[in-house]
Amino acid sequence: MDQDSLQPIAYSACPHDCPSTCALEVDLLSPQRIGRVRGARANSYTDGVVCAKVARYAERTHHPDRLTNPMRRIGEKGNGEFKSIPWDDALDEVANAFIKTTQQHGSESVWPYFYAGTMGLLQRDGINRLRHAMQYSGQHSTICVTLVRAGWHAGVGSFRGPDPREMAVSDLIVSWGGNPASTQVNVMTHIQKARKSRNAKLVVVDPYRTRTAQVADLHLALRPGTDGALACGLMHILFRDGYADRAYLGKYSDCPERLEKHLKTRTPEWAAQITGLSVSEIEEFAKMYGETKRSFIRVGYGFSRSRNGAVNTHAVSCLPTVTGAWTEPGGGAFYTNGDIYHWDKTLIEGLDKYDPSIRMLDQCRIGPILTGDKADLGDGPPVNAMLIQNTNPAVVAPETNKVLQGLRRNDLFFCVHEQFMTDTALFADILLPATTFVEHNDIYQGGGHQHIMLGPRLVDPVGQSRSNHHVLCGLAKRLGAKHRGFDMTEEEIINETLLASGWGSLEQLRVNHWIDCQPSFDESHFLEGFSHKEGRFRFAPNWSEEGPNYNQLPPLPDHIDLIEKADETHPFRLVTAPSHNYLNTSFTETTTSIKKENRPTVKLCAEDAAANNFHDEDKVKIGNHRGEILVHVEISKKQQPGVAIIEGIWPNRAFENGIGVNSLIGADAGPPNGGGVFHDAAVWIKPA
Repeated sequence: MDQDSLQPIAYSACPHDCPSTCALEVDLLSPQRIGRVRGARANSYTDGVVCAKVARYAERTHHPDRLTNPMRRIGEKGNGEFKSIPWDDALDEVANAFIKTTQQHGSESVWPYFYAGTMGLLQRDGINRLRHAMQYSGQHSTICVTLVRAGWHAGVGSFRGPDPREMAVSDLIVSWGGNPASTQVNVMTHIQKARKSRNAKLVVVDPYRTRTAQVADLHLALRPGTDGALACGLMHILFRDGYADRAYLGKYSDCPERLEKHLKTRTPEWAAQITGLSVSEIEEFAKMYGETKRSFIRVGYGFSRSRNGAVNTHAVSCLPTVTGAWTEPGGGAFYTNGDIYHWDKTLIEGLDKYDPSIRMLDQCRIGPILTGDKADLGDGPPVNAMLIQNTNPAVVAPETNKVLQGLRRNDLFFCVHEQFMTDTALFADILLPATTFVEHNDIYQGGGHQHIMLGPRLVDPVGQSRSNHHVLCGLAKRLGAKHRGFDMTEEEIINETLLASGWGSLEQLRVNHWIDCQPSFDESHFLEGFSHKEGRFRFAPNWSEEGPNYNQLPPLPDHIDLIEKADETHPFRLVTAPSHNYLNTSFTETTTSIKKENRPTVKLCAEDAAANNFHDEDKVKIGNHRGEILVHVEISKKQQPGVAIIEGIWPNRAFENGIGVNSLIGADAGPPNGGGVFHDAAVWIKPA
């Protein structure tokens, strides 16, 4: 019983695609209804804080527009005309369609497609068990983190780092390419502790004045895609002015002398010309960073979502190695703790059935794939049947017009398992109602912290909604898919996965609510060596280890001009940043979030607005060779000329011409291993 709310409470974890993965306290109003949601006060990372959109999660779970019955399409694809049918009939139709497609075109013509609508390991990744058991086409998951992972791993060699709670004892926190005030609220909690107890400074590197930038001591509003140049300019100064820790470099890095020689020409003047920042801004930042050994760089995802994103990430990760900041409490850099959990996901994903000869299709290229691009399909069959869970590609994926063209194909059987009538759900042949996180069992890991957390079923499912696991087991039975995971309950799989991974039993986790998995200080700060085989940080990456498309990538940290450049026809560079009240396309259906966000806008600096005779709230067209959209102008502070910002992945219907912002984004794969380039598009802007 919670004394503040006088309601029974239960512990859970936020399921959404956010590194905070907050530990939650949920008020239980009845067996069918939740109330208020709070951050768990006893969890040392969440620390009682949760974002406003999750705090009002009851608005989403109990929304009147939740899907509650299985349905069959009765109108044209995309028109949203459906008729309710029984669950058995729905699953029979899906299974029969998959069987027919396999018989006609082979198993690779079926493509299960998913992503991070839930981050629960079972409900998110269990679709792979069906994929592997049936030898359906694989998925190269590239929407979110592929580029940042490649860049980070190129230098560090693993996905771990200093305890994120150490931000509270840092003297300088650098939020690089992220906006935690809107997207990782707990980061701001720990930053505020450092500012209060140590008078710590906050530096934000971001192309526009985000909510985080508004409270920063220093904001560097650089041009999109130029972060590598800024990082190199900073390192030039660190070596020039004696801030480089040469003893540390000699012990823990691969080629410091070669790096220093390379950086001789990467002067602050060189960096200023590329980034659009002033030399004085770069010098000021370098001095702050060099004089503050206890400096913590929180690496965001945003600046990696460019065609040169992996190179930019690697360059930024070099900074604490130059100064030796890794040795300090509250020092170093952090991207994710993904490697500390050492999961055995054989049971969840059916990895014992994995066949490496089955083709892998790039998730970001769903538009080209569904429209028959041979660069993706090769000599294999077209995709003729799909199952969608946990994602909304009709809005989220690049090249929206191609995606919608593919979804309209009459020869594509399309099953969507969803909580709401999303843009993707409108194209379903069979539409299945899905549970929210309080209506099923799952287990979570913190990408931005160090906890394993249990997310138990807390209330009865709304209507006839069923969990992902339930649906996959039902399909497996009809398809003849053989794997013991299809005969196990959610709790049985969670328990066995915990035990196999060395984390104890489900009952232990149920009692304790979470497990703190943070490694020792020495391991977290790489004082026993970095994770490459030679034990050193790599200023000179072996890019071939990070992906097949590495030939254009530089031998040392640098700026490379792989971006989609502005030109006379397309004078603006577009960044599609997250909004404050939406999370990807989640919460775009809730009344409060819609009211707070109001409508899509394009942020332009006053200079660009004046040059084009645009005023606040003017309607404009934004476009390129991929498509065009209609939005209203919002004149922004501290943003460079030639930069356009559109926040939020709004539903297509939120735009007057019925098509969303990702229609302007290319689906080409960022090197070396693919990845969505959502912050890297050249566009024109004209009066509507």
